[in-house]
Amino acid sequence: MRITVKGVVQGVGFRPTVHRLARSMGLHGYVQNNGSNVVIEIDGNAAEFIMRLREALPPLARLDDVAISDGLPDSELRGMGFRIVPSQQGTRGVGVPNDTAVCDACLKEMFDPSDRRYLYPFTNCTDCGARFTVIEDLPYDRDKTSMRPFPLCPECKKEYSDPDDRRFHHQTVTCPVCGPRYYLLDREGLRDDERPIEKFALRLHQGNIGVAKSWGGMHLCCTLDQLSHMREWYRRREKPFAIMVRDLKALERYGRPSTHDLALLTSSHRPIVLVPKVDNEVTELVAPGLDTIGVFLPYTSMQHLLFHHLKEDALVMTSANVPGEPMVLRETDALALGADMYLMHNREIVNRCDDSVVRSFQDKTYYVRKSRGHIPSHIDFPIDGLAVGVGAQEGLAGALSFEKRLYATQYIGDATSPGVLEFLEESLKYLRRLLGAEKLDAIGMDLHPGHSTRRLAKRWAEESGIEPVEVQHHHAHAAALLVESKLDEMVAITVDGTGYGDDGVAWGGEVLLSNLKEYRRVGHLREVPLLGGEKAVYDVRRIAFALAEMTGNGPDYFKENERELFRKMMPRSGTSTSFGRVLDGISGYLDICQYRSYDGEPAMKLERWLNEARHLDLVPTVRHGNVIDTPAMFRHMMDARGSKADRAGSMVYAMVRGLVEIAAEKAEDEGIEHVGLSGGVSYNRAISTWTRELVESRDLKFVCHDLTPNGDGCISTGQCAVALSRTGR
Repeated sequence: MRITVKGVVQGVGFRPTVHRLARSMGLHGYVQNNGSNVVIEIDGNAAEFIMRLREALPPLARLDDVAISDGLPDSELRGMGFRIVPSQQGTRGVGVPNDTAVCDACLKEMFDPSDRRYLYPFTNCTDCGARFTVIEDLPYDRDKTSMRPFPLCPECKKEYSDPDDRRFHHQTVTCPVCGPRYYLLDREGLRDDERPIEKFALRLHQGNIGVAKSWGGMHLCCTLDQLSHMREWYRRREKPFAIMVRDLKALERYGRPSTHDLALLTSSHRPIVLVPKVDNEVTELVAPGLDTIGVFLPYTSMQHLLFHHLKEDALVMTSANVPGEPMVLRETDALALGADMYLMHNREIVNRCDDSVVRSFQDKTYYVRKSRGHIPSHIDFPIDGLAVGVGAQEGLAGALSFEKRLYATQYIGDATSPGVLEFLEESLKYLRRLLGAEKLDAIGMDLHPGHSTRRLAKRWAEESGIEPVEVQHHHAHAAALLVESKLDEMVAITVDGTGYGDDGVAWGGEVLLSNLKEYRRVGHLREVPLLGGEKAVYDVRRIAFALAEMTGNGPDYFKENERELFRKMMPRSGTSTSFGRVLDGISGYLDICQYRSYDGEPAMKLERWLNEARHLDLVPTVRHGNVIDTPAMFRHMMDARGSKADRAGSMVYAMVRGLVEIAAEKAEDEGIEHVGLSGGVSYNRAISTWTRELVESRDLKFVCHDLTPNGDGCISTGQCAVALSRTGR
């Protein structure tokens, strides 16, 4: 019988598992990589074999589809024993596993002085190590990975050929004799091959800033006592850094993770997890003004070795890149950063892949950045057809739907430079190549005429002989939430910083009655002028002034002549319904953060005050039909008596309450059970909590993200869904 298996079945020890199981059952036949799937032929009971195979699956493997058909005659199979036969090109499809944190068995070898891999920084096996970042193409064989330049030594070849070894047929098996190596460069690029990781650790301890090459990119790193110097050198005055901690014991000094946080931290994905911050001078320097801190555990062999040699229990680890550009991959680009030292290796990075960033919301996972450890992956997609979504402009990830599955790219970044757009195109091409996805049926792009991602969408659409589909930003948010929650329709509350509305106004505080094909805007926040356009986004006192001026006099942040100028600008300024901009105005007015130095800063620094609010009744919800009058509510906040936290909390709670009221009323009118929440503002724990409580108090079902990012990383998913829906599929 022939068994064809699809899923994550390459690069995970699947064929060796099949080989061992077949031998234990006394079966004859073969197993073979066939493009993206695996073919098994046996001379026995296929159903029993599949049942036992599912029980014996290696940790990284996943079976998505299993088909049984007639194969070679049993008499022919019995003549071959059971063996692993050479791969063939076969069918296309994404069967590439994620990069996975080094396993306990490999760590044990690395720190055993008698083991031949003692302190070797590329130690890995079928259960762990780099995969996505080293694989060029399928089928997964060594010559299609960046391990191709490193032929196996006799000892590694012996492990590779031994059915009882955990590295049996492991394509990236390596050791100090035959494998890649680390080396240390100084500021001028002079190379040192002797004990590079140990020396890198020593120089970090001595106060140097370094760049360390990892699996999918490079990190800038320093010890925590050098944070002030790092901020000045890197020109990152306020933006939070992530820190890598030695272990969970060390984490206790910096954060207070929940049970769900701990599960995320210790998973094989090893993302950066935003956890409640322990308040002290060090953590405040790591994450100024925030009540969370980004922490993660070592996931590569090199990182474990670094802490083995290091006296400190934590390091700043942030993506090494020139601001606005993708993370650097090449040694020459790294040297241009001007760090004190560089820990490099001689294995090529095939796929650039930033660290994933997540935060817990109750039992859900909010992806701030879905990337290393989680990509490639797919979610079920309700429509058949080949479509691409190119995303919006910031927080980019691309997406591709194919054969009723949706595949997202790794995190791309902000499309502010040609390098980022090139990275987006390369990442989508990689998915198309693995899938064999050639002629597009649809391509979705953002409605905003100024988004540079539209150029790629238009070019690919022209090459495929189709018209690109313009998808309104917040409809894409709602559509992505519909796709991951497997719903046909919902009332979606979409709240973020900005998205181009179909009326030309910058939206961002919306209630949409939505399905995959179309939407109807049924409620929103009142439009507020953005005095000076982009200037108001950075000097958020201008937003506070506009909110207050709409119901009286604005605060006296500015000189009288400036106030008069702003009053004249009010009727001529572009307007926005953005929830995020109102959060900025609240933050500015309450002197929490008046100037934005990084994306989302004023609203993010407001969050800790919302979490501390105890009285939420100081501000009423003011509503005119289906418009929430935020300026009138802002005036109530200005006049209220109470703590800063209670005034801020009452204002934001009143806004949430107003949007939920509109959403619930529309859901009840339309007979819809689900109210969803999406957009960058929904990362705010207080806002998500209040939305859920208010929705459920109306006996409706609350829906939030758990598979796709809340922010603009989900836009490409929504674009795929809307674009295919509108093609009539």
